[in-house]
Amino acid sequence: MPRTLESQITVEKTPSYFVTKEAPRRIYNMSRDTKLIVVVRNPVTRAISDYTQTLSKNPTIPSFQDLAFKNISTGLIDTSWSAVRIGIYAKHLDNWLQYFPLSKFLFVSGERLVSDPAGEMGRVQDFLGLKRVVTDKHFYFNQTKGFPCLKKPEGSSKPRCLGKSKGRPHPKIEGQVVQRLQEFYRPFNMKFYQMTGQDFGWD
Repeated sequence: MPRTLESQITVEKTPSYFVTKEAPRRIYNMSRDTKLIVVVRNPVTRAISDYTQTLSKNPTIPSFQDLAFKNISTGLIDTSWSAVRIGIYAKHLDNWLQYFPLSKFLFVSGERLVSDPAGEMGRVQDFLGLKRVVTDKHFYFNQTKGFPCLKKPEGSSKPRCLGKSKGRPHPKIEGQVVQRLQEFYRPFNMKFYQMTGQDFGWD
């Protein structure tokens, strides 16, 4: 990490930190004062989105349901598949809570980040002890992508939107596959809600 002055905040983002077993210990050893922001979304949607991204790079991979299930007839979910495993948020948070108290975390709703980006960014700014500078006047909704974008900064020619890999249409997944995954995640989601004191409304 770069050296940071008293009046500065250094932010670094790596999605894999939350699910990497060694990350909490390493970050704690670097600085136990680190504040942690975790963006989470419905784990079923997250798994489908993960699959969509992989499919765009490798169109020959097996179907979503072939990867998600160990046995489709019994409905046994394959938790060794990373797209499924990542969404078991309670398990990952357990690992982090061995090193950091809950007060060091802010959990941002991925769904609300899309529906109310200014509201979620307000929470982020409060958590970091910053003045609320980013407000709803900084966002507009991009209909093509289905995501909010940052309006162009002064002196810049274009607005800041998520890259090409974001906002892709998801493949059609059978209703019973989605339902089985929802059932699988439900107890983990409930535990996560309890642990964080936040109901993300995924059920």
